[in-house]
Amino acid sequence: MKIGVLALQGAVREHCQAIRACGAEPVEIKYVDQLQEIDGLIIPGGESTTVGKLMVRHEMIEPLQRMGAEGFPVFGTCTGLILLAKDIHGSDQPRLGLMDMTVERNAFGRQIASFEMDLSIPEIGGPDFHAIFIRAPYISRVGPGVRVLAEYEGKILMARENNLLAAAFHPELTEDLRIHRYFLEIVSNYIK
Repeated sequence: MKIGVLALQGAVREHCQAIRACGAEPVEIKYVDQLQEIDGLIIPGGESTTVGKLMVRHEMIEPLQRMGAEGFPVFGTCTGLILLAKDIHGSDQPRLGLMDMTVERNAFGRQIASFEMDLSIPEIGGPDFHAIFIRAPYISRVGPGVRVLAEYEGKILMARENNLLAAAFHPELTEDLRIHRYFLEIVSNYIK
């Protein structure tokens, strides 16, 4: 199984290490033609406006929109969550717009307001997940087809819509592989 990590900006190396630790092969995606080589894609954290513009420049928006609509698995963390959203409050920045949700950018404050917390995510099993938030967004609204997987104080922090998975935090910055394994299960079901 080959899992792409969008390598335009962000925590690419850490996601690649997590994928490898789960027994899959990571592929750093820098060009649109590489999308045909992979079974799923992770869009890591970074700066969402910049990554969106780079995706436009590298002509990745339309192919990924088409692939995502056809069932291709995409997992967005932090910036990736923002780029998966149909609606971004107060922004018309480039995005994939695949998930029926509205997102608040930098919702917990600036970089200095980054934090960590133990988060209940029943879908992945086991104890609470130690989540790391860096200039994190959150989901303020989801459509009827979106399953909320984790929330805190009314803020949705992880959600899934069929083949699409989004987390407001950075699972790649922990040793806990449960969320990456969960995404690999989504990919495995897609390629069967």
